[in-house]
Amino acid sequence: MNVSLSVEVLPESTLRDVVDLLVRLVEAAGALIIFVGAAWAFGRFLLAGIRGGGVGRQFNRIRLSLGRFLALGLEFQLAGDVLRTAIAPSFTEIGQLAAIRTALNYFLGREIAAERAEIEREHRKEADGSRAPTGPA
Repeated sequence: MNVSLSVEVLPESTLRDVVDLLVRLVEAAGALIIFVGAAWAFGRFLLAGIRGGGVGRQFNRIRLSLGRFLALGLEFQLAGDVLRTAIAPSFTEIGQLAAIRTALNYFLGREIAAERAEIEREHRKEADGSRAPTGPA
């Protein structure tokens, strides 16, 4: 005797609709984060130019902050892709997500590390300049 107990908690079509809504919400959050970061960076860039203190000195800090917003926003976009493939993903989709995530993390990580190093060099130069003797001893 073969007894099969099948309980469908949520019909597959409803589950797909719910996941589709979640994907849209997560991707919208990612797009909003990227937009806010771009607007913030543009505002900081304009302020640095208006103040006349030199955009060059602030440029790397602004880029680093924008890079952080981009990384976070892109992670949300990736989360949307992961949700999209949560229901019966193909091996191709899984492979594409793995490749995208690996490349994204690698290149953004390198960019952020390079910007941090540049900012640290600037801080050391400023600190060394403030310790230099300013007059006869």
